[in-house]
Amino acid sequence: TDFLQAHLVEGGDGVNRFAYGPLPTAAIEHLDAYLNKLTRTRITTFNRGQQRAYWINLYNALTVKVVLEHYPVASIRDIELSSGFFSTLTGASGPWDRELVNIEGAGVSLNDIEHRILRPIWRDPRIHYALNCASIGCPSLLPEAFTIHNTEAMLERTARAYVNGPRGARLEEDKLVVSKIYGWFEEDFGGSARGVIKHLNKYGDAGLREILAERTRIDGYDYDWALNDATPK
Repeated sequence: TDFLQAHLVEGGDGVNRFAYGPLPTAAIEHLDAYLNKLTRTRITTFNRGQQRAYWINLYNALTVKVVLEHYPVASIRDIELSSGFFSTLTGASGPWDRELVNIEGAGVSLNDIEHRILRPIWRDPRIHYALNCASIGCPSLLPEAFTIHNTEAMLERTARAYVNGPRGARLEEDKLVVSKIYGWFEEDFGGSARGVIKHLNKYGDAGLREILAERTRIDGYDYDWALNDATPK
C-alpha cells in the first residue's frame, strides 16, 4: 500500500496511472523487498481468503516490476518475454508466460497466477477487475493492497467503477461497445453476450441499466493497450 500510494496518480478520466520512471532506487528496492517477502511465504499454509489476496497482490506487483525492468515501453505488449495462453488469446506478445518467480519450489508466471490459480480456483468474474496488466484498457491498479479483510469490498468497488466507466461499457451511435475483457473471458461472465449483459446490469448504475434495457447482443469490443504511464512525456 505504501508503494502504490507513493507512485500511483489518479486521472480525471477514472484511470489510475503509475509513475514508472524514473523511479528512485529506494522505491525499486522497496518493491523488490516486497516481492522477496511474498516469494518466501509458504502460501499453501494460509487460508483461502488470504491466498486470494496474496495471488492478486503478487500478480500486480510482478506486472509493475516487469514494466520497470523494460521501461520505457509504449505498451506491455512490447515486452516480448513469452508466448502462451494470454498471448494466443489476445493476439499480443508480452511477458505473461515467462516464469518470473519461484513459489514453494515451482516456477510461476503471470499466466499461471491468473489462468491456473485465480480463475479456476475462485471462479469469480470479479477477479478480472482486481488484476492490472499495465494497460489503460485494464481495470485500474488500486492504491491499496488486497487483504483478507478488504478483498470483498475492493472487488465490489472496482467492479462497479470499471463497468460504469467508458472502458467497461458505453454507447456509440446506439451500438453497445464493451471491454474486450468480456470477449476474451466470456465464459467467466455467463458464457454468452446475454451473460455479459446480465453481469453489466448487476454492477451498472441507473444510466447503464437504461442503456442495457432489452439489449441481447454486444455490437463491438474495445481495449486500449497503451501503457498506464503517469510519467510526463
